[in-house]
Amino acid sequence: MNGTNPFRVLRAKPLWIASGVITGVLALLFAVLYVGANIDPAGHMKNLPVGLVNADKGAEVGGRQLNLGARITDSIEKSTAGGGKVDWKVMDEREVKEELGKGKLYGALVVPADFTSSVTALTGTTAAGTPVRPELTVLTNQSAGSLGSSLARVATTQAAASSSLQVGKELTAQIGPAQVKLPPAARVLLADPAAVTVQDGHPLDSHSGLGLTAFYYALALVVVGMLSANVISGQVDHSLGYTHNDLGPLRLHRPLIRATRVQTLAISSTLMAALSLLMGTLVMAGAVGLMGMDASHLPLLWLYSVCAVAVSGIGALTLLAVFGTPGMLVATLVFIGMAVPTANATTPIQALPGFYRFLAEFEPLRQIADGIRAILYYDAQGDAGLTRGWVMMAVGLVAAALFGLGVLGWYDRKGLHRIPAETDAEPRATPV
Repeated sequence: MNGTNPFRVLRAKPLWIASGVITGVLALLFAVLYVGANIDPAGHMKNLPVGLVNADKGAEVGGRQLNLGARITDSIEKSTAGGGKVDWKVMDEREVKEELGKGKLYGALVVPADFTSSVTALTGTTAAGTPVRPELTVLTNQSAGSLGSSLARVATTQAAASSSLQVGKELTAQIGPAQVKLPPAARVLLADPAAVTVQDGHPLDSHSGLGLTAFYYALALVVVGMLSANVISGQVDHSLGYTHNDLGPLRLHRPLIRATRVQTLAISSTLMAALSLLMGTLVMAGAVGLMGMDASHLPLLWLYSVCAVAVSGIGALTLLAVFGTPGMLVATLVFIGMAVPTANATTPIQALPGFYRFLAEFEPLRQIADGIRAILYYDAQGDAGLTRGWVMMAVGLVAAALFGLGVLGWYDRKGLHRIPAETDAEPRATPV
């Protein structure tokens, strides 16, 4: 011991500056990434895909064929053409059901087959009893995200109500003075002829977290892979003798086994790939077996979980190997900081600012979550996000390998070894 008081390091300006800059930047980045992405979803909403179905068969009125459903759908398309907040997808009922079942629509508005006949019946005086008010049906889709489904529900409900009032004005104008002959209830309904009902367009099982279990399951896989990378990296360094390992008051240090940076990453990645079998299995066992999460296609879910942990872990190992100690901060930003707001879970991508939409195209959590969502909610359909999930995981693995081996190979060729070659004194093992 040199007799220097260790608390004197608190007087060192570099310690305060370095620690302050790093922690301050992290605090600012996480605030911007998390709060900024979700501060005004409705204001940033652009091209939210919503189905628009006209199943109305029309009716003959005054010797001519009338289809009020077509008027409504045309009116909705024209009224929102300039805003761009909702991307109305005109399709039939079968197509809407299929698209809702793939998570490609956040909701839909359906005009029923008897809409024209029901509305025109309000103008007659021969019908007995109270006139029946026709219904426009708003379909929601929580499996695509609760907030996205809510935004779609608000947009479709407003569009339906506005269209109903417009149709009421047109019918009132057509009838003119003859409306005084109508029963009072019919005159009231004629001004706003359509009722709006809300239904779940793609019902989920009760243990599906209102459409959020896919996101949280994917998040668990990514976090497990990232944190395990930190553990595995440390254990490999300890086994090679590059670092010591503290267990309470004990310090263990193994003899140095020289390894290039490329070899070290290869060893760590091999260990990660093997242990991903264990980690992926336990994540699924915990979520499905212990907590009762609704899930089907269990063999596929297991395979996808194992691969997701492996890819996330190898990606984090690469960042640790390339950047050293700051690599864990970089991995945290990539796999958590930038990933959670852009995962297309709580906030749909169509309701994010432009920068976040750009991040969502390659952020790993979004790609993995889309695949999990397809397995859990959409019968493992490839075009519901599963194919993209597999492809993007493969792309991520190749990118990590090329980046890691390329940079670390350059380090090795330049002689930038972790312990300089002239330092040959091998540390001795300290008995436990």
